[in-house]
Amino acid sequence: MIKKLLIANRGEIAVRIVRACAEMGVRSVAVFAEPDRHALHVKRADEAYFIGEDPLAGYLNPRKLVNLAVETGCDALHPGYGFLSENAELAEICAERGIRFVGPSAEVIRRMGDKTEARRSMIKAGVPVTPGTEGNVADVEQALAAAEGIGYPVMLKATSGGGGRGIRRCNSREELAQAYPRVISEATKAFGSADVFLEKCIVEPKHIEAQILADSFGNTVHLFERDCSIQRRNQKLIEIAPSPQLTPEQRAYIGDLAVRAAKAVGYENAGTVEFLLADGEVYFMEMNTRVQVEHTITEEITGIDIV
Repeated sequence: MIKKLLIANRGEIAVRIVRACAEMGVRSVAVFAEPDRHALHVKRADEAYFIGEDPLAGYLNPRKLVNLAVETGCDALHPGYGFLSENAELAEICAERGIRFVGPSAEVIRRMGDKTEARRSMIKAGVPVTPGTEGNVADVEQALAAAEGIGYPVMLKATSGGGGRGIRRCNSREELAQAYPRVISEATKAFGSADVFLEKCIVEPKHIEAQILADSFGNTVHLFERDCSIQRRNQKLIEIAPSPQLTPEQRAYIGDLAVRAAKAVGYENAGTVEFLLADGEVYFMEMNTRVQVEHTITEEITGIDIV
């Protein structure tokens, strides 16, 4: 049982973690940069420690955060969402120092964070994915050749991308040739990797994400779905739960797929499996290896405190 936990985050999610700790009898340790000195999570936590003047740097230094966890007698660390929540290095350092990382293993974070590797894992598990390249494309010529086989429109995506960045819809050879250097540049700047791949563009799909929870003993459940189809520039604006777009059969099918996906990679903790739904077909898109911002919507319909 966890006795003392360092919260490697700030704001709403940090407050939620503090509350969960209090309810579970776990001592909470907050961290704060100078702008957050008087923030609510700092006031509510049992202990709080300063991590620097810069508003961001302290929250993005995995070794510093884990060292602080060790120094303050913590036996666990919760990354929240954003910041280092999907950073495999943080999970690795926690394992090295004997700190329980509240999330999946570093191996799973890497596998599901790499979209081409995630696709391979899902194909192996029998989870349907959108047609696309088996791996990354080496250059624009290879991308153009692959697109001819897939059929336009296609999506050019950063392999390590997320948050709506490093992604372009291309309706023709000309658009793909024009978009290729832009996506490479954006991917390199945003994610530190120039790797990209192609997928068939599913036109006007419904975007459905399934909330899953998994323990350390191979047990995995889903907490139904959230409909996040209303978006602007690939950024979610409105989340609806349960989805008004699904039949009972589709809801059960997507939930089963999400559980199968999580079990296939040995997932532990809270996570979200995202799907596209079009013309009655369901396609795996990606997995978020953390508690999502939108977890509160699922809490409203289930009464379960996911944190």
